[in-house]
Amino acid sequence: MAKYNKKRARELQHDKFRDAAGRIFDRVGERLEGQGKTILYGLGGVILLAVIIGFGIRWNNRKHDEARRALGRAITIGMTPLATASPAPIAGGATFSNEQERAQRAIDEFQKVAAKYGEPYQTEARYFIATNLLYLDREKGMNELAQVSQSSAPEPATLARFALAQAKEADGKFDEAAKLYSELAAENSLVVSAETANLRLAGVYKKQGKKNEAAELLFNIVDASRKAQDGEGRPLPASAASRDAAEELQKLDPDRYAKLTPETPVTDSPF
Repeated sequence: MAKYNKKRARELQHDKFRDAAGRIFDRVGERLEGQGKTILYGLGGVILLAVIIGFGIRWNNRKHDEARRALGRAITIGMTPLATASPAPIAGGATFSNEQERAQRAIDEFQKVAAKYGEPYQTEARYFIATNLLYLDREKGMNELAQVSQSSAPEPATLARFALAQAKEADGKFDEAAKLYSELAAENSLVVSAETANLRLAGVYKKQGKKNEAAELLFNIVDASRKAQDGEGRPLPASAASRDAAEELQKLDPDRYAKLTPETPVTDSPF
């Protein structure tokens, strides 16, 4: 039983991580809707920082600790609220007057990380530099994301492809965005799950007028989620992506939504 509990804890931690990833990516998608010039800063920032912390136990020497702290400081700068934010930032706290000012300050910090530390911190810093460059020089930022997406560091490479897909979607390059989302869905990585990628792909299909393709993709996301079970045959809780997919499907195709497998209540295990 102790062995099972440990295994189950790992499974739940994994699901919680991906669920958080889904919520962040969904919010990014909402912010990008109708915007062709910018992408929400820090795409995957919280996720990537969690990855760094999670894998941090593998290293305990001073250099790695120093690199993680430096990267964390840079991420914090990039996520600092603007002075015009609503609700208003806490009085006395650090703020920036606009996104460009914040982006440049963050880039300066990430460049220090990239110049001073080796992998994986260098590529992680490059990823954040690229997302911030989208505020200052969109073409340069897109090119940098493309380069990072080809790197051998799996987490930042995957996040860079996702950011690139969203940027192309925002620019109206739907075929290119769809290709990237499809590749990410096939990979089904820890930081970008198949559900998350397919949810965005369905959004692209909808913008292209491909209602049937979008509805089918949304249906499959939700139906698979509702049928999913753990090793003991108990239903797994729905992810953020599957819940959003259900809402989108209900609006897009109510008849198709009505054919979904009924949702099974999730009960807590007695162990």
